[in-house]
Amino acid sequence: MSDEQDQPAKRLRGRLASGVTVWTAGEGREATGLTVASALVTEGEPPRVLGTVGDLAELLDAVRATGCFVVHLLGHDQRQLADRFAGLMPVPGGPLRDVDTRPGPHGPVLSEVGAWAGCRLVDERQVGYPILLEGAIEELALDDLEDPLVWFRGQYRRLGQARAPWQATGPDSALPDR
Repeated sequence: MSDEQDQPAKRLRGRLASGVTVWTAGEGREATGLTVASALVTEGEPPRVLGTVGDLAELLDAVRATGCFVVHLLGHDQRQLADRFAGLMPVPGGPLRDVDTRPGPHGPVLSEVGAWAGCRLVDERQVGYPILLEGAIEELALDDLEDPLVWFRGQYRRLGQARAPWQATGPDSALPDR
């Protein structure tokens, strides 16, 4: 698909407000993480988490190797954490370097994040360019997240916040209105 054909899809995606999450997987030196704003939680037995990641993401390799991952729900005050795992803040040694974590049965748990889900990989499939990961929720911790970190129209937002002037923040930024 050409850039011109892809633009309407990017503009549509930019208009869907998304909670910002960090997914972690792996053990020891192989542990890694990635910011994921394309995530969905479904009810069921067991409940499921779905999210899309690029096919070249280190996280995908770690999930495939271990068969599990942890989804962390970020608060608005954790924007730097989101940027770190999105690769916007280069960190020599990987995004988990110097981040307080504890090992868990599904992967590293970020100590400063109080809402997270430990998941077992159920399925993966290519959907367009990214890979859709589906995980069964096996462990859950919820705090009183009152001010979630939200991604909308190419920038972090607060629920109920007025629109800030548009500016590109990377190749996946939502396109401005024309």
